[in-house]
Amino acid sequence: MYPTILSKPGGTLLVLEILNYRLLPLYRYEGKGKTLMYDVTKIVSALKGKRGDHRAFRLAENLCMNLILSLRDPFQVKKEGKGPTEFTETLNRITIITLAIMIKTRGIAEADHMPYIQTMLEQIMATSQHTWSEKTLRYFPSLLREAMIGRIDKKSMAIQAWQQAESTVITQCTNLLSSSADPSYVMTYISHSFPQHRQYLCAGAWMLMHGHPDNINVANLVIICSLFSALSWARVLREFSPEEVTANIYTMVDVLLHQIHVELSHGLSLQDLLLKACANLAFFIWTHELLPLDILLLALIDCDDDPHALRIVELINDTHRNENVWPTDGEISLLDRQEIQQRVKLFCTNRGSPEHWLFSGMFKRADLQKALGNHLSWKESCWLSMNLDFMTKQITGYPVFFDDAAARLLPVIPLVVYRLIENEATDQADRVLAMYSQFLAYHPFRFTFVRDILAYFYGHLPGKLIIRILSVLDLSKIPFSESFLKHMNSSNPVICPPLDYFATLLLGLVNNVIPPINTNPKSGSMGDTSNNTLRAPHNKTPAASPSGPTNASDGQKSFYQIQDPGTFTQLVLETAVIEILSLPVPSTQIVSSLVQIIVHIQSTLIQSSNGLHGPPNSVGQGSVLPTSPSGGSTDSLSASRSSASVSGIITSNFVARSGYTCQQLSCLLIQACGVLLAQLPPDFHKQLYIEASRIIKERWWLTDGKKSLGELDSAVGYALLDPTWAAQDNTSTAIGNIVALLHAFFSNLPQEWLEGTHLIIKHLRPLTSVGMLRIAYRVMGPLLPRLSNAHSLFNKTLSLLLNIMVDVFGRNSQPATPVEASEIADLIDFLHHAVHYEGQGGPVQGSSKARPEVLSLCGRALESLRPDIQHLLSHLKTDMNSSIYAATHPKLLQNPS
Repeated sequence: MYPTILSKPGGTLLVLEILNYRLLPLYRYEGKGKTLMYDVTKIVSALKGKRGDHRAFRLAENLCMNLILSLRDPFQVKKEGKGPTEFTETLNRITIITLAIMIKTRGIAEADHMPYIQTMLEQIMATSQHTWSEKTLRYFPSLLREAMIGRIDKKSMAIQAWQQAESTVITQCTNLLSSSADPSYVMTYISHSFPQHRQYLCAGAWMLMHGHPDNINVANLVIICSLFSALSWARVLREFSPEEVTANIYTMVDVLLHQIHVELSHGLSLQDLLLKACANLAFFIWTHELLPLDILLLALIDCDDDPHALRIVELINDTHRNENVWPTDGEISLLDRQEIQQRVKLFCTNRGSPEHWLFSGMFKRADLQKALGNHLSWKESCWLSMNLDFMTKQITGYPVFFDDAAARLLPVIPLVVYRLIENEATDQADRVLAMYSQFLAYHPFRFTFVRDILAYFYGHLPGKLIIRILSVLDLSKIPFSESFLKHMNSSNPVICPPLDYFATLLLGLVNNVIPPINTNPKSGSMGDTSNNTLRAPHNKTPAASPSGPTNASDGQKSFYQIQDPGTFTQLVLETAVIEILSLPVPSTQIVSSLVQIIVHIQSTLIQSSNGLHGPPNSVGQGSVLPTSPSGGSTDSLSASRSSASVSGIITSNFVARSGYTCQQLSCLLIQACGVLLAQLPPDFHKQLYIEASRIIKERWWLTDGKKSLGELDSAVGYALLDPTWAAQDNTSTAIGNIVALLHAFFSNLPQEWLEGTHLIIKHLRPLTSVGMLRIAYRVMGPLLPRLSNAHSLFNKTLSLLLNIMVDVFGRNSQPATPVEASEIADLIDFLHHAVHYEGQGGPVQGSSKARPEVLSLCGRALESLRPDIQHLLSHLKTDMNSSIYAATHPKLLQNPS
């Protein structure tokens, strides 16, 4: 923000307009949205309690709504992190919804973000009295649901307070709005009314409109309603602050809904009551433009625990109404009314193409009154010739460049769709999207809206609505795969796409998302989460271009070409996510198809490569890479080899299109699959864990008691050989591939979702052999260093690893093949290192110490192990007689537990 610009008349408005309607994609592209949100919050905080400047306040609040809804990581509602939130009531509610969408669709990336969330909830709940309906809470992530479900609904108390003040408020409103009202009473009311009565002024005016509209002096209504809506540009009308206006609207909606129930109890028709309510609200919104439609819509959808609130928003006339069935035809809701349709159409016509950067001419400024309406422009027609000084002056508003009353609805319409889906009104959600599809093309983050709503309601959306949601996008400019669009338009889309579709999707990620291969022979392995480069063999295929495969690192498109979600890399990855979420088949079939490809990928690609280019070169001659160990007998290993190709993958051009050799491509496809699965909702993760444990358990030799310990160890080592190495001489195995997939998956998961990884071990237990134990440690091992700053989850994971060791080496365990304790010395060393890594909070040093609570956890687990295993782990406990830490941890003696 530039103070010199903001200090000039109209400067704040101009800057806010440019930010809200032009530069949001740039801030998103540069990752500066959160910083901008904090800056705009300061403006909102300064204006929300100030009388006047309502146009600037509403614009800043709308900008803040867009910014909050675009954020993907938890944030503090106050930059300094202390004290009450500076957000308005509306922004508090938007923040909770954003947090729910964020956590459920993307997870909490780091443990450090958890304090932000706890602080955010405390600050918001301290200032906001809103309670969420059970239907909304049902879709909230458990963290938020548990925090919100215990809140007391205070609407009944608010209605009681209204009933106590009702007679006084009605008397005041009658005096203000009657045809014989004394103009001087207006000033008396402004100067001497009580705050507890002022908060019901909108409700009182609506009650009068609802009961006796013919007796109201419309001219006075314009003046007074503009006063209590506080949306006039007249600086002298300062009695109502913008936040008071918002509170008035929320209260009016509560009273409106309560009154409908009262009149229903008197035998009146619900159809007539809803028609009348919509007509009266239309009077306030459209006839005299006295209330902001965006805030009113938000107030109504937030009352979805009342069965009539959403019907007012998206009410469709039903001559055969059933209380539990949504209506089917007609046009009487707020969103259906002709006034808003005309306003939206005018906005789209005047604004031109959503791709405004393609327009080279001068942008035509809109008429202030036509763009923002009477309530923000305060035209001369609204003034009465009263003998009052503040009513004899004409206020000249600053011109409008990009702002528009319709544009204020851009962040609101998606929230209406969310609320309709939560209330199982999917037909109405479909109708709203169809009605506003052209309008939503101007949404600054429509791609993210599509991706998030598909993830948030995954498994609960009918196919028809999914197609409608996808139509919000400009499909011609989104890199959807050709086969996806064909499949969605097919006559029988419920059939799972062929494996070739999924393989092609992964190839797109290899070429555009996964970093290109580094031919440095010292590059890391698939399991190395700190290094995404892979080893490259020498037999590069002739199809590769001189510059290598095309991918995201070769250059980015400008932000205005890829407005959302940001970079081209993100666009390709998120497009793949949208494709997967849109498929009308269960997650079980999708994950099964992906895993089937990965398990057999090397043999499939090599067979294809042999058909195209002849037999592969011998890796043993001139290769700088070691071949895989022979290990074990042929019998014991043949079942673990990934030797069968996958039927259903058309590979004739597959390898050639990648620009890599089949060995390189197989490793990159595993990595791409892990990245893709990590972006999907937890439903997919659970299926991956089930599939992974099934594949591991199917290796019969793991429990073959006839094999010697040496044979079994060799077989396990062979099976777990990293595909980065094994692919070089086609010695990849099903277990090796699936473990590599899990590691690529883990390294891209948000930390919150890592706790679900324990399901793999749950499905593998009980472990009965050292081979199974080694595989389990190989699967879960890389998680421990990443959890070094998430102590609770580290303790759970460490406890799990100790418990499966008890499965094999417990006091009462009887393994098929007797095993000496020394055979798992490497696993003991690993636990020792992991405990020190977590204690240090990073790489182990000479002075690293384990945390006392971790040593206590180890000590408790040791009690269930065989004595010889206990001896190897005796240093990892708090007993001063055996622990090597007793001398350096004096506090252990004081807190042995």
